[in-house]
Amino acid sequence: MEQKCLNCNQSIIENFCGVCGQKKYKRIDKKYIWDEVQYTFLHTNKGFLYSAKNILKNPGKTAREFIDGNRVNHYKPILLAFLLSGISAFISFKLLGMKEILAKYYADQKVNSAMMNDYMTFTTSYSSFIMLLLIPFFAITTKLAFRKWGHNYYEHVVVNAYFLSFYTMATIILMYPLMFVFRHSAPEVVMNISMYMMLLVPIILVWFFKEFYPTKPLKNVIGRVLLTLLYVILAFVLIVILISIIVFVIAMIKGPAAMEYIKPK
Repeated sequence: MEQKCLNCNQSIIENFCGVCGQKKYKRIDKKYIWDEVQYTFLHTNKGFLYSAKNILKNPGKTAREFIDGNRVNHYKPILLAFLLSGISAFISFKLLGMKEILAKYYADQKVNSAMMNDYMTFTTSYSSFIMLLLIPFFAITTKLAFRKWGHNYYEHVVVNAYFLSFYTMATIILMYPLMFVFRHSAPEVVMNISMYMMLLVPIILVWFFKEFYPTKPLKNVIGRVLLTLLYVILAFVLIVILISIIVFVIAMIKGPAAMEYIKPK
Protein backbone atom coordinates (compact mmCIF):
# COMPACT_ATOMS: atom_id res chain seq x y z
CA MET A 1 0.00 0.00 0.00
CA GLU A 2 1.38 3.39 -1.00
CA GLN A 3 2.07 5.93 1.75
CA LYS A 4 3.38 9.46 1.95
CA CYS A 5 6.80 9.82 3.55
CA LEU A 6 6.40 11.61 6.87
CA ASN A 7 9.83 13.19 6.42
CA CYS A 8 9.86 14.52 2.83
CA ASN A 9 6.26 13.88 1.72
CA GLN A 10 7.28 11.72 -1.25
CA SER A 11 5.34 8.57 -2.14
CA ILE A 12 6.64 5.34 -0.59
CA ILE A 13 5.95 2.19 -2.57
CA GLU A 14 8.48 -0.17 -0.97
CA ASN A 15 9.57 -0.39 2.69
CA PHE A 16 11.75 2.73 2.50
CA CYS A 17 11.43 6.16 0.91
CA GLY A 18 13.47 6.27 -2.28
CA VAL A 19 14.36 9.95 -1.68
CA CYS A 20 15.39 10.29 1.98
CA GLY A 21 15.52 6.68 3.19
CA GLN A 22 12.79 7.09 5.83
CA LYS A 23 11.20 3.76 6.73
CA LYS A 24 7.56 3.21 5.89
CA TYR A 25 5.30 4.02 8.83
CA LYS A 26 4.53 1.14 11.14
CA ARG A 27 2.85 1.32 14.52
CA ILE A 28 5.18 0.70 17.44
CA ASP A 29 4.52 -2.72 18.94
CA LYS A 30 6.39 -5.56 20.68
CA LYS A 31 8.14 -6.62 17.46
CA TYR A 32 9.28 -3.04 16.83
CA ILE A 33 10.83 -2.79 20.32
CA TRP A 34 12.52 -6.21 19.95
CA ASP A 35 14.00 -5.16 16.60
CA GLU A 36 15.32 -1.96 18.20
CA VAL A 37 16.91 -3.92 21.06
CA GLN A 38 18.65 -6.22 18.58
CA TYR A 39 19.82 -3.28 16.51
CA THR A 40 21.15 -1.42 19.56
CA PHE A 41 23.01 -4.24 21.30
CA LEU A 42 23.88 -6.86 18.69
CA HIS A 43 22.75 -5.43 15.36
CA THR A 44 21.81 -9.03 14.48
CA ASN A 45 19.27 -7.90 11.91
CA LYS A 46 22.11 -6.26 10.00
CA GLY A 47 24.79 -8.87 10.36
CA PHE A 48 26.66 -9.23 13.68
CA LEU A 49 26.14 -12.97 14.01
CA TYR A 50 26.27 -13.42 10.24
CA SER A 51 29.63 -11.64 10.02
CA ALA A 52 31.05 -13.41 13.08
CA LYS A 53 30.12 -16.81 11.66
CA ASN A 54 31.61 -16.08 8.25
CA ILE A 55 34.78 -14.55 9.67
CA LEU A 56 35.37 -17.65 11.79
CA LYS A 57 34.84 -19.89 8.77
CA ASN A 58 36.98 -17.88 6.34
CA PRO A 59 38.10 -14.36 7.33
CA GLY A 60 40.04 -13.66 4.14
CA LYS A 61 37.15 -14.60 1.85
CA THR A 62 34.69 -12.62 4.00
CA ALA A 63 36.92 -9.52 3.83
CA ARG A 64 37.23 -9.87 0.05
CA GLU A 65 33.46 -10.19 -0.39
CA PHE A 66 32.87 -7.06 1.70
CA ILE A 67 35.44 -5.02 -0.22
CA ASP A 68 34.07 -6.25 -3.54
CA GLY A 69 30.63 -4.91 -2.61
CA ASN A 70 28.71 -7.72 -0.89
CA ARG A 71 27.92 -5.69 2.24
CA VAL A 72 24.19 -5.69 2.93
CA ASN A 73 24.27 -8.64 5.35
CA HIS A 74 27.54 -7.74 7.07
CA TYR A 75 28.27 -5.84 10.25
CA LYS A 76 30.52 -2.81 9.79
CA PRO A 77 34.08 -4.25 10.04
CA ILE A 78 35.65 -1.49 12.16
CA LEU A 79 32.67 -1.43 14.52
CA LEU A 80 32.84 -5.23 14.73
CA ALA A 81 36.55 -5.11 15.65
CA PHE A 82 35.78 -2.49 18.31
CA LEU A 83 32.93 -4.53 19.81
CA LEU A 84 35.00 -7.74 19.89
CA SER A 85 37.91 -5.89 21.49
CA GLY A 86 35.55 -4.72 24.23
CA ILE A 87 34.32 -8.27 24.81
CA SER A 88 37.90 -9.52 24.92
CA ALA A 89 38.93 -6.85 27.42
CA PHE A 90 35.93 -7.64 29.64
CA ILE A 91 36.79 -11.35 29.73
CA SER A 92 40.46 -10.59 30.33
CA PHE A 93 39.84 -8.25 33.26
CA LYS A 94 36.68 -9.56 34.91
CA LEU A 95 36.91 -13.32 34.39
CA LEU A 96 40.62 -14.04 34.08
CA GLY A 97 42.16 -11.32 36.26
CA MET A 98 44.89 -10.83 33.67
CA LYS A 99 46.06 -7.50 35.06
CA GLU A 100 47.02 -9.08 38.41
CA ILE A 101 48.60 -12.11 36.71
CA LEU A 102 50.68 -9.89 34.42
CA ALA A 103 51.71 -7.53 37.20
CA LYS A 104 53.03 -10.49 39.23
CA TYR A 105 54.77 -12.00 36.19
CA TYR A 106 56.62 -8.83 35.23
CA ALA A 107 57.45 -7.97 38.84
CA ASP A 108 59.26 -11.33 39.06
CA GLN A 109 61.47 -10.43 36.09
CA LYS A 110 64.68 -9.26 37.77
CA VAL A 111 66.05 -7.45 34.71
CA ASN A 112 63.14 -5.03 34.36
CA SER A 113 62.79 -1.58 35.84
CA ALA A 114 59.64 -0.55 37.71
CA MET A 115 58.68 1.54 34.68
CA MET A 116 59.15 -1.42 32.32
CA ASN A 117 57.04 -3.64 34.58
CA ASP A 118 54.22 -1.10 34.54
CA TYR A 119 54.58 -0.57 30.79
CA MET A 120 54.50 -4.28 29.94
CA THR A 121 51.55 -4.89 32.26
CA PHE A 122 49.61 -2.05 30.66
CA THR A 123 50.33 -2.96 27.04
CA THR A 124 49.64 -6.67 27.55
CA SER A 125 46.45 -6.04 29.54
CA TYR A 126 45.06 -3.66 26.94
CA SER A 127 46.48 -5.47 23.91
CA SER A 128 43.11 -5.86 22.18
CA PHE A 129 42.39 -2.12 22.31
CA ILE A 130 45.98 -1.23 21.41
CA MET A 131 45.77 -3.46 18.33
CA LEU A 132 42.47 -1.80 17.46
CA LEU A 133 44.08 1.65 17.62
CA LEU A 134 46.97 0.35 15.51
CA ILE A 135 44.75 -0.77 12.62
CA PRO A 136 45.67 2.36 10.57
CA PHE A 137 49.36 1.56 11.17
CA PHE A 138 48.99 -2.11 10.24
CA ALA A 139 47.14 -0.98 7.11
CA ILE A 140 50.27 0.94 6.07
CA THR A 141 52.41 -2.19 6.39
CA THR A 142 50.02 -4.42 4.40
CA LYS A 143 49.52 -1.69 1.82
CA LEU A 144 53.29 -1.47 1.32
CA ALA A 145 53.74 -5.24 1.20
CA PHE A 146 50.80 -5.84 -1.18
CA ARG A 147 51.09 -2.51 -3.00
CA LYS A 148 50.93 -3.98 -6.52
CA TRP A 149 47.95 -6.23 -5.88
CA GLY A 150 45.22 -3.70 -6.49
CA HIS A 151 43.83 -2.31 -3.22
CA ASN A 152 44.10 1.18 -1.74
CA TYR A 153 45.04 2.14 1.81
CA TYR A 154 41.46 2.44 3.08
CA GLU A 155 40.62 -1.01 1.79
CA HIS A 156 43.62 -2.28 3.74
CA VAL A 157 42.14 -0.64 6.86
CA VAL A 158 39.07 -2.83 6.35
CA VAL A 159 41.26 -5.88 5.67
CA ASN A 160 43.10 -5.39 8.95
CA ALA A 161 39.83 -4.86 10.83
CA TYR A 162 38.68 -8.25 9.57
CA PHE A 163 41.96 -9.90 10.53
CA LEU A 164 41.83 -8.39 14.02
CA SER A 165 38.21 -9.55 14.39
CA PHE A 166 39.19 -13.10 13.52
CA TYR A 167 42.22 -13.08 15.81
CA THR A 168 40.17 -11.67 18.68
CA MET A 169 37.45 -14.31 18.26
CA ALA A 170 40.08 -17.06 18.03
CA THR A 171 41.64 -15.73 21.24
CA ILE A 172 38.28 -15.73 23.02
CA ILE A 173 37.40 -19.25 21.85
CA LEU A 174 40.79 -20.98 22.07
CA MET A 175 43.11 -19.09 24.40
CA TYR A 176 40.86 -17.67 27.13
CA PRO A 177 39.36 -21.04 28.19
CA LEU A 178 42.90 -22.40 28.69
CA MET A 179 43.90 -19.29 30.62
CA PHE A 180 40.81 -19.66 32.80
CA VAL A 181 41.73 -23.25 33.66
CA PHE A 182 45.33 -22.31 34.55
CA ARG A 183 44.62 -18.84 36.02
CA HIS A 184 45.70 -19.97 39.51
CA SER A 185 48.91 -21.56 38.24
CA ALA A 186 52.26 -19.83 37.97
CA PRO A 187 52.06 -16.66 35.83
CA GLU A 188 54.57 -18.22 33.42
CA VAL A 189 51.97 -20.83 32.41
CA VAL A 190 49.47 -18.15 31.37
CA MET A 191 52.16 -16.19 29.54
CA ASN A 192 53.24 -19.31 27.64
CA ILE A 193 49.68 -19.86 26.44
CA SER A 194 49.61 -16.28 25.16
CA MET A 195 52.99 -16.75 23.47
CA TYR A 196 51.85 -19.89 21.65
CA MET A 197 48.86 -17.96 20.31
CA MET A 198 51.13 -15.20 19.03
CA LEU A 199 53.29 -17.78 17.22
CA LEU A 200 50.23 -18.70 15.16
CA VAL A 201 49.92 -15.18 13.73
CA PRO A 202 52.20 -15.74 10.67
CA ILE A 203 50.30 -18.94 9.78
CA ILE A 204 46.93 -17.20 10.18
CA LEU A 205 48.15 -14.28 8.06
CA VAL A 206 49.20 -16.60 5.23
CA TRP A 207 45.82 -18.37 5.32
CA PHE A 208 43.96 -15.04 5.50
CA PHE A 209 45.70 -13.43 2.53
CA LYS A 210 45.68 -16.61 0.43
CA GLU A 211 41.88 -16.61 0.73
CA PHE A 212 41.76 -12.85 0.15
CA TYR A 213 43.89 -13.25 -3.00
CA PRO A 214 42.77 -16.73 -4.16
CA THR A 215 44.34 -16.40 -7.62
CA LYS A 216 47.82 -15.56 -6.31
CA PRO A 217 50.40 -18.36 -5.85
CA LEU A 218 50.94 -19.46 -2.25
CA LYS A 219 54.68 -18.68 -2.39
CA ASN A 220 53.92 -15.09 -3.41
CA VAL A 221 51.45 -14.70 -0.54
CA ILE A 222 54.01 -16.09 1.92
CA GLY A 223 56.60 -13.63 0.63
CA ARG A 224 54.24 -10.66 1.08
CA VAL A 225 53.27 -11.78 4.57
CA LEU A 226 56.94 -12.07 5.58
CA LEU A 227 57.51 -8.59 4.17
CA THR A 228 54.57 -7.29 6.21
CA LEU A 229 56.01 -8.83 9.39
CA LEU A 230 59.41 -7.31 8.61
CA TYR A 231 57.84 -3.84 8.25
CA VAL A 232 56.00 -4.30 11.56
CA ILE A 233 59.16 -5.40 13.41
CA LEU A 234 61.27 -2.55 12.01
CA ALA A 235 58.61 0.02 12.87
CA PHE A 236 58.20 -1.46 16.36
CA VAL A 237 61.95 -1.29 17.03
CA LEU A 238 62.06 2.35 15.89
CA ILE A 239 59.07 3.25 18.07
CA VAL A 240 60.61 1.55 21.13
CA ILE A 241 63.91 3.40 20.59
CA LEU A 242 62.09 6.71 20.21
CA ILE A 243 59.96 6.17 23.32
CA SER A 244 63.03 5.09 25.31
CA ILE A 245 64.88 8.26 24.35
CA ILE A 246 61.91 10.45 25.26
CA VAL A 247 61.41 8.70 28.63
CA PHE A 248 65.13 8.94 29.46
CA VAL A 249 65.21 12.68 28.68
CA ILE A 250 62.10 13.32 30.79
CA ALA A 251 63.54 11.27 33.66
CA MET A 252 66.80 13.27 33.57
CA ILE A 253 64.83 16.50 33.73
CA LYS A 254 62.66 15.29 36.64
CA GLY A 255 65.60 14.14 38.73
CA PRO A 256 66.83 11.12 40.78
CA ALA A 257 63.40 9.72 41.70
CA ALA A 258 62.41 9.43 38.05
CA MET A 259 65.79 7.92 37.13
CA GLU A 260 65.30 5.29 39.84
CA TYR A 261 61.88 4.47 38.34
CA ILE A 262 63.39 3.65 34.92
CA LYS A 263 66.57 2.03 36.28
CA PRO A 264 66.70 -1.78 35.86
CA LYS A 265 66.64 -3.77 39.09
